[in-house]
Amino acid sequence: MAPLVLDAAALRRVIAGFHGGLADHRQVIDNLNVYPVPDGDTGTNMTLTMKSVVESLDGVADDLEPLCTALAHGALMGARGNSGVILAQILRGVSGVFRDAAAAGAVPDAPVVAQALAAASEGAYSAVARPVEGTILTVIREASESAQAAAAAGGGLTEVFDAARDRGYDALERTPQMLAVLAEAGVVDAGGAGLLLLFDACLAEIDGRPMPEAPEPPAPPAPVAGADVPAEESSIADLRYEVMFLLDAPDPSVDGFKAAWQRIGDSIVVVGGDGIWNCHIHTDDIGAAIEAGIAVGRPHRIQVTDLLDQAAEHSESFLEPAGAADEGGSPPAPAEITEADRCSVVAVGAGEGVEAILTSMGVSRVVAGGQSMNPSTAELLAAVDSLPSGHVVVLPNNKNIIGVAEQVDGETGRTVGVVPTRSVVEGISSLMAFSVDATAADNVAQMAEAAAAVTAAEVTQAVRDATSPAGPIAAGDWLGIGPDGIMAVESDAPAAAAALLDAIVEPDHELLTVIVGADADAATTDAIAAHVSESHPDVEVEVSDGGQPLYPYYFGLE
Repeated sequence: MAPLVLDAAALRRVIAGFHGGLADHRQVIDNLNVYPVPDGDTGTNMTLTMKSVVESLDGVADDLEPLCTALAHGALMGARGNSGVILAQILRGVSGVFRDAAAAGAVPDAPVVAQALAAASEGAYSAVARPVEGTILTVIREASESAQAAAAAGGGLTEVFDAARDRGYDALERTPQMLAVLAEAGVVDAGGAGLLLLFDACLAEIDGRPMPEAPEPPAPPAPVAGADVPAEESSIADLRYEVMFLLDAPDPSVDGFKAAWQRIGDSIVVVGGDGIWNCHIHTDDIGAAIEAGIAVGRPHRIQVTDLLDQAAEHSESFLEPAGAADEGGSPPAPAEITEADRCSVVAVGAGEGVEAILTSMGVSRVVAGGQSMNPSTAELLAAVDSLPSGHVVVLPNNKNIIGVAEQVDGETGRTVGVVPTRSVVEGISSLMAFSVDATAADNVAQMAEAAAAVTAAEVTQAVRDATSPAGPIAAGDWLGIGPDGIMAVESDAPAAAAALLDAIVEPDHELLTVIVGADADAATTDAIAAHVSESHPDVEVEVSDGGQPLYPYYFGLE
């Protein structure tokens, strides 16, 4: 017999089941992302958000009030990405209703669950500055409406969750009809797909049903002619950067903060309360996004992601990163400072060849990471503290790792400086200016100047259809991505590389560094070198084996 209420112990099991379901479906959900490069992040962000929630419940008694308080806090503090932030707001809405019911002596029966889902929907919509239908917002709204109808008709928990699940999946299938970018990409909304696993986890708990196995991405309906979608929604490259931070600010000041963000970006989500807010925006103006937070309070745990530079390593190692580990898989052992006046370098990189290049140029520790393989502050700290030098320079080599690297200095007895390198080629160039006898501060100044002199670019393959400033993109097309985003779309890698280089080579460029990835082939590499020799004869080509995943070619022009 199905239970009549969802008590604290059952809620804990639902949360654990939801996290497990997201982990199992992570790659499928990642593959629904509309950006055409291999950059899975929605499933990963939702999984990591729920991982934080599960961890926040450790040690909390099976009592609804403290459990729901911990759930809401863990969701807010652990939210990652736009999808993770909205998911956190949904969980906060549910937990708030459950907590209030428990405080009033009530239990989460069918009417209370329906009320909680309504609060989750309202909270999700209120958190987004410009709500867009055809997203996770539509899925939670329609699911909550159906749940309320089932509860009003006298249904129990099973009927309420069945109604929410069925209507939610129906809404998910219709998301491409509401959002042209989904129809063009041939996918349904990734965040909505992830959210529906919550209802599956609820039904697994109260009705004994198995969690669904990870399916192939569902085929969306054909594009709907004349769909009422703003033209800009169909572009994948309008706003380049994702900025996220926690904001300590008085609640009354947040409306003004949201208004300031509406002038500079989109995909705005601001959730929280009682003086702490989790904030997310897509924008072209990183500085203005952060300054808006400074104007009303204290932004911290700032993360900036270049959405054109983000690519996924679809493996479980991302969820449990090894970091700067030795051959036994353990972090490097801490070391005493025996060389107080000397400086060392810790760098982030992926690929055996990349690691070898960095090491050969003086890097003492390479921490595994890169596009969407973001090491934690703890991993970088372990690498820094394993060195005997009193000064350490960190090369993050990715925009999304810079903020994490900047936290290390406050956690160690060493003096740590961060060169804000955004790519491996910038990191390699910066090492030309490194001196073991200089301080961290002096090295950062010299190395940052060297890094800034490099024009970084890359070649990868589209994983789905899309549009871009360089023209329409079909799955399998080769993309040339430069400082201004996608600059070339071609049917083969040599043509994409040639078009990209023709667009970014300047008359004063003298050297092209080509770092060859794991998926590159010798014929294409030779064709690239031949094109440069013919079209840009004054540019010398230097080829190195990097072994990096997903991106067959990194370019660095000096």
